[in-house]
Amino acid sequence: MDLKELLDTLNRECIIEDGSEAHFLMQKYSQEALEITMELNSSYHTPEEIRELFSSLTGKDTDETFRMFPPFHTDFGKNITVGKRVFINAGCCFQDQGGIEIGDDVLIGHNVVLATLNHEQNPKKRGNLIPKKIKIGRGVWVGSNASILPGVSVGDDSIIAAGAVVAEDVPPGVVAGGVPAKIIKKIEG
Repeated sequence: MDLKELLDTLNRECIIEDGSEAHFLMQKYSQEALEITMELNSSYHTPEEIRELFSSLTGKDTDETFRMFPPFHTDFGKNITVGKRVFINAGCCFQDQGGIEIGDDVLIGHNVVLATLNHEQNPKKRGNLIPKKIKIGRGVWVGSNASILPGVSVGDDSIIAAGAVVAEDVPPGVVAGGVPAKIIKKIEG
């Protein structure tokens, strides 16, 4: 199994069995991600250097408008896609095996967690991983300390309030907040 086959398996949301070839390959890329994020987080880097390191982490070109304030953590890296004019603030943690798609003009606040994996509930199979993609639409603002859980889509121009735990899809043009997050109001304008 190579990276392309692994990504295909993850993006089809297939269960990754504990101890399987896919599971061991995920661990290999986790070590690579740890190495790159350690470099990213251990000293000052210019915005250009941050983009280069992020491109190395994801294996994809990063637009020149991308901005990030480290530290940043991910335990995989290869299943993150970001649009243009994306800003990721300090302390964010992306668990991206299931896939994270971030649209254009997105702002992600301090300490945001994007988690794309669950474990099976059966204790005998708890080591198995269940990937589910997170999609963040164009123009979204995710407030500090928010968590977005596996399989959630956030619609264009929405706001996720600080500290929210988002377990269900959020439609376009709304503010969602709370634990669990609920729609608070529609955005006018």
